[in-house]
Amino acid sequence: MAATKDKATTPQPAKNFDLETSMHRVEDFFQLHKKNITIGLVAAVVVVGGFFGYNRLIKQPNETKAQEMIFHAQNYFAVDSFKLALNGDGNNYGFLQVINKYGGTKAGNIAKYSAGVCYMHLGDYQKGIEMLKSFSSDDLMLQPTAYGLIGDAYMELGKTAEGIDSYKKAGHYNDNELTAPIYLFRAGMALEKAGKGQEAIAIYKEIKDKFPKSKEGLEMDKYLARLGEVRN
Repeated sequence: MAATKDKATTPQPAKNFDLETSMHRVEDFFQLHKKNITIGLVAAVVVVGGFFGYNRLIKQPNETKAQEMIFHAQNYFAVDSFKLALNGDGNNYGFLQVINKYGGTKAGNIAKYSAGVCYMHLGDYQKGIEMLKSFSSDDLMLQPTAYGLIGDAYMELGKTAEGIDSYKKAGHYNDNELTAPIYLFRAGMALEKAGKGQEAIAIYKEIKDKFPKSKEGLEMDKYLARLGEVRN
C-alpha cells in the first residue's frame, strides 16, 4: 500500500537561528569524529569496489560455468532419468553437484527446483520438500508450482494441515490465473478430506468468483452442491 503523502508545507525560518553558530557546531563535530568518518568513507569505497569486482571476477564467471554444468542434468531430467539428473553420470554433474558448487547462481537456484521435482518422482518427499523450500523465484509460474509441489509432498506424507497451507500459498501467489485455481482446488479437496467442509466451501466460492472461466471455476457449482451449497 502506498504511503500517504503529507500535505506540502512552506518552510518557515526558525526563530533565533544562528548560521555562524550552526556552522561551528558542524565543524566541531567533523573534527571530533574525523577519523571515524574517514574510515567509514574508505570502507564504503572498498565495499562498492569489492561489489563490482566480485560481480565481474567471480559472480559472472560462476553463472556461465553453472549454466554449462547444469546442461546434462537438464537433458536427463527431460527424459525422466531422475536419478541421473539428480546425481550425475560420473562424467557430468547432476543437480546436486551444481547446487553444491554453484548454489548461489541463477542456474544453481533452478537446480534446487529441479532436484526437488526429482526427489518427488523418486518418492523421497521429505527431501523434495527441503529442496523446494530452498528454491526462491519471482517467476509467476515456477514459484507457485514449487509451493504446490510442497503441498503434494506433505499430502503424500499424510501431513494434511501442512499440505493445505502450501496449496493456499500456491493459490494466492499473485492470483496467477494459470496456477491459482488449480492449487486452490487442491486446497479445497484437502479441506474436505480433513472434514472441514465450511472452509472447503469458502475456497470453492473463491475459485468460482475469482476464476470463473478456468476449468476449475466452471466445475465449482458441482462441488459446492455436493457440500449442500447451492448458488443461484
